[in-house]
Amino acid sequence: MSRPVRSVLVSRPGEFRLVEGPAPEPGPGEVRVAVHAAGVCASDRELFDGTRPAAYVRYPVVPGHEWSGTVEAVGEGVDPALLGRGTVAEGFRACQRCERCRAGEPTLCTTGYAETGFTEPGAFADQLIVPARLLHLLAPEVDLTSAALLEPAAVVAAAVLRAAPRAGERVAVLGCGTLGLLAVQLLGASSPVELLAVDPRPRPLALAAELGASRAVTPERLDDERGRFDLVLETAGAPGTAADACRLARRGGRVVLTGVPEPGARGLDPVELLVNQLSVHGVFGAPPAAWSYAVHCFNHGLLRPEKLVSHQLPLASFGEAMRLVGSGDPEVGKVLLRPGAR
Repeated sequence: MSRPVRSVLVSRPGEFRLVEGPAPEPGPGEVRVAVHAAGVCASDRELFDGTRPAAYVRYPVVPGHEWSGTVEAVGEGVDPALLGRGTVAEGFRACQRCERCRAGEPTLCTTGYAETGFTEPGAFADQLIVPARLLHLLAPEVDLTSAALLEPAAVVAAAVLRAAPRAGERVAVLGCGTLGLLAVQLLGASSPVELLAVDPRPRPLALAAELGASRAVTPERLDDERGRFDLVLETAGAPGTAADACRLARRGGRVVLTGVPEPGARGLDPVELLVNQLSVHGVFGAPPAAWSYAVHCFNHGLLRPEKLVSHQLPLASFGEAMRLVGSGDPEVGKVLLRPGAR
């Protein structure tokens, strides 16, 4: 007799339970994935706390949008050669028909928001159903555990592709959480003449230096760095970091914002943007090209996410994962749920 499938169900903000049921069956064009590891991020904490905007969550929901796993069943019309392959998958369920989708911008789909782990069942579960068209296959020899960080890596890849770094540039990364540390690795591959990492916490700064930053400083040192950088990638989402990113950029420089701002964030100075002729872009989510780039870099060893993981917990420890992610403890890095650990 097969073991029942477990899922973490958040019925409404602040309430969750571990539920059991039969294995879900993939429909036409779908696959069932055995989840190996699933990352917990700040947006999962927002979902649990009820602070995520109502348009971007649908209760009850099984969270989990950062994950890795193995294809264990395929639906009608899906290539059976996928069985047994390690994989990750895009989270956005774009319509593929609207003007923005047809222009190659599925993260700007105009028909409404749908994403694994927020409006569709996610990966805080033993098994997950996803459309096969969203899969990105992993090389056989890679580490499935660290592959769970490929969703944030794809967001960073989208920012790097938008920023178009060139060899010999001066580059800064503002914020050394998961996104920032992945950005340090991807930007380092472009051979910058200088790669500055900024964060108030000692552990992330030490990791940034280990992963390729040429210098790592706290925000108190930013006045000395003003106007020096060709490219600034902001990942923190703190109230002042978007404005700080623009101040770090040289005249005519490029700024890419990926951190979702906290309440009370300070606006950008339009005079500064105009006079300094800054190019400022925002990134929310990752299109297929960014996923392909991130997975390619991971498969070939340019991305090494394993050092970002600080905790691995069984699925039943979802409550502890929420406590860790919301604790503010500087020693807490990426927290993973491991459904296979009973």
